[in-house]
Amino acid sequence: MITISLCMIVKNEEDALGRCLSSVRGIADEIVIVDTGSTDRTKEIAASFDARIFDFEWIDDFGAARNFAFSKATQPYIMWLDADDLIEEEDRGKLLELKRTLDPDVDSVTMPYNLAFDKDGNVTVSLRRNRIVKRSRGFRWEGPVHEVLVVSGRVHASEAAVTHRKEKVYTDRNLRIYRKRAETGESFNARDLFYFANEWKDNGHYREAIDYYERFLHTKQGWIEDCYAACLSMSDCYVRLGEPRKQLHSLLRSMVYSPVRAETCCRLGYYFFETKRLEQAIHWYRAATKLGRPESFGFMGMIDYASWTWLPHLQLAVCLDRTGDLQEANRHNELAASYNPDHPSILYNRTYFSNRLSPQGE
Repeated sequence: MITISLCMIVKNEEDALGRCLSSVRGIADEIVIVDTGSTDRTKEIAASFDARIFDFEWIDDFGAARNFAFSKATQPYIMWLDADDLIEEEDRGKLLELKRTLDPDVDSVTMPYNLAFDKDGNVTVSLRRNRIVKRSRGFRWEGPVHEVLVVSGRVHASEAAVTHRKEKVYTDRNLRIYRKRAETGESFNARDLFYFANEWKDNGHYREAIDYYERFLHTKQGWIEDCYAACLSMSDCYVRLGEPRKQLHSLLRSMVYSPVRAETCCRLGYYFFETKRLEQAIHWYRAATKLGRPESFGFMGMIDYASWTWLPHLQLAVCLDRTGDLQEANRHNELAASYNPDHPSILYNRTYFSNRLSPQGE
């Protein structure tokens, strides 16, 4: 059985840290907590879990803080989490089994990172991250913001997931860090340009976001998943700016970087629906329904499960109803219901089609 050091960087996480550390009891053989300036009970809570606690002066550099935490680990493998992450009970079992069975020649373990959920707790957005690494390989974090753990060698894909339960209010902290770096004349690499663009977008600065996405793509050095995501994000920015033709161009551009994905198909369907071209909208929504499951493609980037399951069927129900094909529209609404049975629009449509297709409705 392998042993694991859990390494975390924290600041003022008294509301979340206990939940996180409770979820890894019996999984982490050592807990390393690096505190970057807490003024609440964070350290006290960490100490109650027998964590080894270290202070690190905050220098606007997440990568440096994480590397410091990794340097304090003593076990053969290192796992990292944020305070608002946890391991659900089902995934605890999978992780314990992983500890028992992992080939010691494995250098890194990727795990799903579940980021968003519907009201029933089903995962709606997920991606994969390198989550457990062999300490002897000396893998390092790179980047002050949206840091990345750079790994190589033999990688194992685990199905044990980390669940993200963010409760803190979103701030413009990361945007401020990037802007400060830009003001000093720092030259950004491709990855920084991509994440700087994301921060502009998330804070509602859509023109600036597009500018930085273009700078990122122009480098031709980005990770393929980031290039794909940049195109979709630009299309979303153009929606916000009311520029549909540029929205369409960005969506078509995404296919330069990846075979067609359901996320692209649904956005194209939306574009053609909004521009009142139902045949084209139907084509793209149908295409989304025929792709299968995203797991079969081995994507490492963000997956929007709605686009791969119920959403295109729901939109097909709307489009086909407008063409007068009520039977087919109803069929797709029921297919949508098989994935998301309690969605208000699907339930409304069920009543609507029942009335329309009944003898009285006709």
